[in-house]
Amino acid sequence: MSGRTLPTLTIDEVESHNSAKSCYVTVGRNVYDVTDFLDSHPGGADLVLDWAGKDIGAILKDEASHTHSEAAYEVLDESLVGYLASGNGAAANGTTKDGENGTEQQWVHPRTGMSCEEDLSKDTDYNADYKTHKFLDLNKPLFMQIWNGGFSKEFYLDQVHRPRHYKGGESAPLFGNFLEPLSKTPWWLIPLVWWPPISYGVSVAFQGFGSVAPVAGYFGFGLAFWTLIEYILHRFLFHLDYYLPDNRVGITAHFLLHGIHHYLPMDRYRLVMPPTLFVVLAAPFWKFAHAILFYNWYAATAAFCGGVFGYTLYDMTHYFLHHQNLPAYYKELKKYHLAHHFLDYENGFGVTSAFWDKIFGTELVYNPKTN
Repeated sequence: MSGRTLPTLTIDEVESHNSAKSCYVTVGRNVYDVTDFLDSHPGGADLVLDWAGKDIGAILKDEASHTHSEAAYEVLDESLVGYLASGNGAAANGTTKDGENGTEQQWVHPRTGMSCEEDLSKDTDYNADYKTHKFLDLNKPLFMQIWNGGFSKEFYLDQVHRPRHYKGGESAPLFGNFLEPLSKTPWWLIPLVWWPPISYGVSVAFQGFGSVAPVAGYFGFGLAFWTLIEYILHRFLFHLDYYLPDNRVGITAHFLLHGIHHYLPMDRYRLVMPPTLFVVLAAPFWKFAHAILFYNWYAATAAFCGGVFGYTLYDMTHYFLHHQNLPAYYKELKKYHLAHHFLDYENGFGVTSAFWDKIFGTELVYNPKTN
């Protein structure tokens, strides 16, 4: 299968590839370029050219005409070049009408293979998925498969953003050994670990100022500033896809940091950041806060505590968006975030709000009423 992100083609575009120089065929919505296969076809090139630009699904299954082996389907897998656009076009979410018979069909996003947020929770057929995509076998620990897979960056990014779901909502094995528990973090560990030191830091800042107002002000500043940090981290670190090194170290690091979340977005134990990882990310921000608010150590400490508190709210919100029934505002936020997974992973980087997406032009456009 091709490793790049594949385009969506119209029927007219597919039908224009109907010669020995360029021969496309379709099976359902999949578009295949079989030009290089023409001379190798057992029945001769003319037999394939009779179906150039057309759907060959029926003829493949017609044993009276010709029995096709497993190798024929493997040839098609290797020749996939795109996906057929739905009859009259597709909305960002919902159903489309079939151009021939007017029946409604569920639209499937060509880059993620999903049509709605409910698809994120549908169990993946491990064997069929591995046979089709040749990426990761969910029957086995994932870490060494990523490390030894030899995947190109393009292929990896295409596949890791096609969500899968482990059976029954359990966590897929990452290491398959004594390290496995270290790869899982329950949501409640976040406030349990971080709220006590936040409280201590606030109390230290209060001792320095001697009053509540300045502490609250700087704490609020740090909390607000976190929302920008949240956006920057998600967009430019977790999704640094274009700049990702095309080697096993870069790909494996990306998978461990955020790729596994897009690959298995409903894994409830890999939705929040392990405390050890956050310590690594938070250390530079301690120095950053004190560099910005250099004139008052207590002000910088209060602002840093506000930022860390903002992080805890972000991580818990992230978990709740995936796994909890929420009030009206958060239901819309949930739809917005889950659309980032099944619809468009290159937009919608805000988790606690879409504010910075609107500011920087990365707001995810979708129709929430059809979700």
